[in-house]
Amino acid sequence: MTKHFRRREFILGGSAALALPLPALASLGDRRSLALDNLHTGEKLNVTYWAEGSYNSDALAEVNYVLRDYRNGEKHPIAPSLLDLLALLRSRMESAEPFKVISGYRSPATNAMLRSAHEHSGVASQSLHMQGMAIDVRLDGRSLAALHDTALSLRAGGVGYYPSSDFVHVDVGRVRRW
Repeated sequence: MTKHFRRREFILGGSAALALPLPALASLGDRRSLALDNLHTGEKLNVTYWAEGSYNSDALAEVNYVLRDYRNGEKHPIAPSLLDLLALLRSRMESAEPFKVISGYRSPATNAMLRSAHEHSGVASQSLHMQGMAIDVRLDGRSLAALHDTALSLRAGGVGYYPSSDFVHVDVGRVRRW
């Protein structure tokens, strides 16, 4: 049986509050869908994760699996507000292409390993990746600079720009940029 979570139940359940204003979410229509292409596992997902006023738990479980820590297989719930941010970002970019995922959930062990590696010295000790609230992506057919600028314009959380690594970081933490 598919369990659905109403927005109010989700927010009151202690999870991260919605980072996007309701008018922005309303612009997405009656259904919210995402297409993801995990570059490390080769897994692809095209899923409607919100419909008829609620999040679909089966779809959220599929997202959690595709965005798991590919280094050790550990899964963690991905914040639905992050999915909403991605759906809005893709809509504003006027793209039907899947997000190319560089990093979704990152376990504490993986985060510590990346922090200790010389080439990853910019990894935060309390990374929102470890809470399922951050993702590193690019979008085929759209420039990285345009993706970055559009993410900044949403003012829905943190946005990091990594042109030398070919990705943009977005999260649903506090609004900030780097």
